[in-house]
Amino acid sequence: MGLFSFLSGKDPASAPAPATPAAVPPLAPAPAAASSATAVAEPAPHAETPFVRPDAWDAPPDINTTALTAPTEKGTSDGPGVGATDAALTAELQAPIIEVIKTVFDPEIPVDIYELGLIYDISVDADRKVMVKMTLTSPACPSAQQLPSEVRYKVKAVPGVSDATVDIVWEPPWDKDRMSEAARLQLGFF
Repeated sequence: MGLFSFLSGKDPASAPAPATPAAVPPLAPAPAAASSATAVAEPAPHAETPFVRPDAWDAPPDINTTALTAPTEKGTSDGPGVGATDAALTAELQAPIIEVIKTVFDPEIPVDIYELGLIYDISVDADRKVMVKMTLTSPACPSAQQLPSEVRYKVKAVPGVSDATVDIVWEPPWDKDRMSEAARLQLGFF
């Protein structure tokens, strides 16, 4: 009864002690000094602890917190900055980048995201940083976190790429017309 005695409303101290087997000697009592030093006063039943707002929640008046809530200026994002598109490097790296993107599948659709038409643009700058602009089939896509991360990870692993950024865009919105003929055929849209 001791473990769940709070369910029955009975005091565990008034409950009879469980019988100990004869072969097991009883435990020695703890020293008195140690038990009084570690004793913790238990709150009364159903007593509520009042909420006290921590002092750290209130910023001192001399600290400017507007930088935390102000919108970022154009070109000051935290991600790796991708410079102006280098046409020669884009042409050189686009084919291997497309090949690795074709290994990324939407878990709900048995077609890769490139054939689905989710990739809008691939550009490479002079420092070999890649920017992939892509969309999702809907803003409520359950794979909204997984797909861009997988694209970034795989593109960044392409030989010759120094870094990769994935930008999710919603304009123009995705529709079935963006799919390749192979994807439409595979999904039975003909």
